[in-house]
Amino acid sequence: MASVEDRIREMMVERLFLQIKPEEIELDANLMENYGIDSVQVAELVVGTEGTFDISFEDDDFDPTQFETVKQIADLVRSKLDNQ
Repeated sequence: MASVEDRIREMMVERLFLQIKPEEIELDANLMENYGIDSVQVAELVVGTEGTFDISFEDDDFDPTQFETVKQIADLVRSKLDNQ
């Protein structure tokens, strides 16, 4: 099975129609600065992450800064999965 990071990168390319290969997305790169992802696309990342991993983010525990890098998203996903 693909790693959490690989699944996130694949989902990003598919849902955001990025013109790069998933493996070209660096784990620690700022998504907005390096890949031109805007706030609307961050919202799409949230929805895509919830669907990909069958988790949900509550308004109280959602912080957009947790979606700045693939590594941050992966850490958040692991935290949610551990608490299910």
